[in-house]
Amino acid sequence: MSKLKTEFARLENIDLAYTQAGSGKTLLLLHGNSGSKAFFKAHQMEYFTDFHTFAIDSRGHGQSKSVDESYTISQFSDDVINFCRCMGIGEARVIGHSDGGNIALFLASKAPELFPRLIAISPNYLVSGTTDTALRVMNAMFRLMTLLNRAGFNTRKSLMRMNLMLTDIGISEAELRSIRTNIKFIYAQHDLIKEEHIKQLAGLIPNSTLDKINDCNHMSVLNNRHAIEIMRDYLLA
Repeated sequence: MSKLKTEFARLENIDLAYTQAGSGKTLLLLHGNSGSKAFFKAHQMEYFTDFHTFAIDSRGHGQSKSVDESYTISQFSDDVINFCRCMGIGEARVIGHSDGGNIALFLASKAPELFPRLIAISPNYLVSGTTDTALRVMNAMFRLMTLLNRAGFNTRKSLMRMNLMLTDIGISEAELRSIRTNIKFIYAQHDLIKEEHIKQLAGLIPNSTLDKINDCNHMSVLNNRHAIEIMRDYLLA
């Protein structure tokens, strides 16, 4: 696929960077923590050419430009909703990976009329849903970046992003139970998120389905051929 051009949606307090490709129904691609729209470029764009895809850089990530004191998943979801309004998008499907999947939960809760079908890949609405091993690594990295920041290195933005992974996303069980949008949950056999947590999360949302993808991990699940087939079938239904 040819190189995709980065464009910007100029919203109230952020220039939100995105790339677009294909034609058809609108499909938003939302990356995970410390990732960017480039994560989708080599794979998702080519698999979903029959959709008009928009891969978006979340606030504080990639080429998006904003001045922030902190980040929240709810704030990221507001950016996505405002992006749709700015672009004149009246309806969009969504694939969200990791923190992108957490954003999808807020989209389903806040604007169900905009998002009829969402895919949340390996989300976790509670920090306790992350495996103990992954949490130990994240906490160690957070401590290291804190020390580097105190020593004069500019790790502020990285600390703000990492804090998202060490904080509950801020959506309640009651809000999850009230969601009526169709949501497909997908997770990996060797995931960073506990299997019981994803099952519990999917069980809270009435119109949800759940698929486990074997022989892959938290990162590789997004490009797994079986996972791609499941996503396409779900989005085209």
